[in-house]
Order: sequence, then structure tokens, then C-alpha cells
Amino acid sequence: MRRNQERDYRDYVVARHDRLRRTAYLLCRDWHTADDLVATTLTKLYRHWDRARSADNFDAYVHGMLTHAWLDELRRPWRREHRTGDTPEPPPAPDPAHAVADRAELRTLLDELPRRQRAVVVLRYYCDLSITETARILGVSEGTVKAQAARGLDLLRGAHVYREVS
Repeated sequence: MRRNQERDYRDYVVARHDRLRRTAYLLCRDWHTADDLVATTLTKLYRHWDRARSADNFDAYVHGMLTHAWLDELRRPWRREHRTGDTPEPPPAPDPAHAVADRAELRTLLDELPRRQRAVVVLRYYCDLSITETARILGVSEGTVKAQAARGLDLLRGAHVYREVS
């Protein structure tokens, strides 16, 4: 990589690292795994900088790399184990610019979604990607993205209403 490309890469990482980390956390729900996913993604991005820069939507391309890293991580045998309790250390302080009325409830609701629906909801509504970009990242049709997004939002709304009533 040439010196000016390294500078561009460094500038991109500095500007987008926090957002990539939050996106990874929404996908995997573990800060340590999120950090690993971001590190894996940024390493691959460094190696394939020229190809990535030639993408139509560079941010969507990087979010696609992150999503694929998460899906690859899920296939690893040690990821079949599940945490039984909360970690002793608290998560990092939330960014007030992206405050949500009840983050804990939103995270709990996201946990209840199937993996594919969670990926679609995070990419479409958190990362603000188009249907076409989301479909390309996940390797599915646009109709599948629309259906998964609709089902995911229905499940989120239904679970939220159920929690308020009970």
C-alpha cells in the first residue's frame, strides 16, 4: 500500500471505527466479539483497500465485510457455547448523540430476532443502507430483504407491545 493510501486508510478507520464497533455489537451482542469483528474487518480492508475503494458505496462495502465476518464467526464451533450470566464489567458508556429511549429493551428485542432478520434490521435501519445494498451484502434478493425486514419489524413491534401489556 502506498503512503497516500495508508493515510486514507488511517483517516477512514479513525472516522468510522466507533460506528463499526456499535454495528458489530448490535449484530453479536458482545463487546469483545465486536472488537474482534472490527479488527478482522479492518485487517481485510487494509489488504483489499484498492478493491474496496472502487466499490460504488464504500461504507456499504465495509459494512458487508463486517456482516460477513460476523456470519463466519457464528460458524466457528466455540461460538455454539452460550453465556449464562452477565459479564462483570459494564459496557462502554453510550454515545449520547445516538441515545435510544430504552437501549436495554431494544437490545433484548434484537436478541430475540433470528440471525438473518437481525442482520437485515441492523443493516437497513441502523446502518441506513438501501434494500439493494443490504441484499448485495447478504447475498439474497431484494424481495428477501423486504420480507425479512417486515417480519423483523413485526416481531420487534409485537414483542414491545407484549412487554408493555404484561
